[in-house]
Amino acid sequence: QVQLVESGGGLVQAGGSLRLSCAASGTIFSTNAMGWCRQAPGRQREWIAVITSGGATAYADSVKGRLTISRNNAKNTVYLQMNSLKPEDTAVYYCYADITGGLRSWGQGTQVTVSS
Repeated sequence: QVQLVESGGGLVQAGGSLRLSCAASGTIFSTNAMGWCRQAPGRQREWIAVITSGGATAYADSVKGRLTISRNNAKNTVYLQMNSLKPEDTAVYYCYADITGGLRSWGQGTQVTVSS
């Protein structure tokens, strides 16, 4: 199993920046891609970014150009740098890890609130 712990959420004004971190522990060698999703109140969970073990990335159109995903394999940590934040980015942000066998582990989530 892989355990994931997110950190770095908080309250920020529109136009500001935050960096989220997701530390992975457990059976790390089985981790493949890692990514981020978010869920705003009353809305479905939305996928926003992914990074493979080799460093390839992909983003949802809604965040492309403003959010950057990266990973430090030595620290078993994935990051989400969020710039030019908008009120509509307000959500709980969840980290995930795709592990061997088609399973996916999730973190507990971290709240990001962007004020206008």
